Amino acid sequence: MAQFFQIHPDNPQLRLIHRAVDIIRGGGLVIYPTDSSYALGCHIGDKGAMERIRRIRRLDDKHNFTLICRDLAEISIYAKVGNQQYRLLKNLTPGPYTFIHQATKQVPRRLLCGKRKTIGIRIPDNRIVHALLDELGEPLMSSTLILPDDEMPLTDPYEMRDLLGHEVDLIIDGGYCGFEPTTVVDMVEDPPVVVREGKGDTSLFKAPD
Repeated sequence: MAQFFQIHPDNPQLRLIHRAVDIIRGGGLVIYPTDSSYALGCHIGDKGAMERIRRIRRLDDKHNFTLICRDLAEISIYAKVGNQQYRLLKNLTPGPYTFIHQATKQVPRRLLCGKRKTIGIRIPDNRIVHALLDELGEPLMSSTLILPDDEMPLTDPYEMRDLLGHEVDLIIDGGYCGFEPTTVVDMVEDPPVVVREGKGDTSLFKAPD
C-alpha cells in the first residue's frame, strides 16, 4: 500500500520532502500536486516507474512525457531553446504551461515522442514541487493524473489512495490544487501553436485580429 504524506502547500515539511525524494530515487512512483492538477512522477532515469505510468494511464508511444524543471537553466539542459523561445518561457514560467521542444541528447530516448524527438517541459508554480526538485537536484519525469476513460484529473488524495494505493509508492496530499490541466504549447512550430487549451492564458499565442 502506498505511503500517504500530508505536506503543507505553503510551508512544506522538509523531513517529508526528504523522505519523498528517497522514495523517488529508490525507483518509486509518486502522486504529487502541481499548480494545475495532481500528477504522477518518477525519477528521469527509471524505466520501470515510467512503464508503471504507462500502465496506469494506458498510454501509447505517441504520448509526450513532461520533465518538471526548477528553472530555465535546467530546461536548457534537456530542451533546445532559441532566443525567442527563451523570452516567451521567461514570461510564462513558473506557471500552468507545458512546452513541447526538441529534446537534447540528455533526455533518455524512451521519453521522446515519436520521430519528432520532442519532450514536454514545465516549471510549475507550486512550493511542494520546488521543494521536491531542490532536494532531488534534477527534473522529475511526469504525467498528469488522468485515468483511462476520464476527461479530467483526479482531485481528492483520499480517492487516489482508494483507486491507486496498490499502484504507486507514495501519495502526497498537498491540498486542493485544481483539476484543469496545463495549456500545452508546441514550441517546435514557428510561430508556437497551442495544442491544448488549459489553465494557462493562451492570448499571447493568438494572432491579432
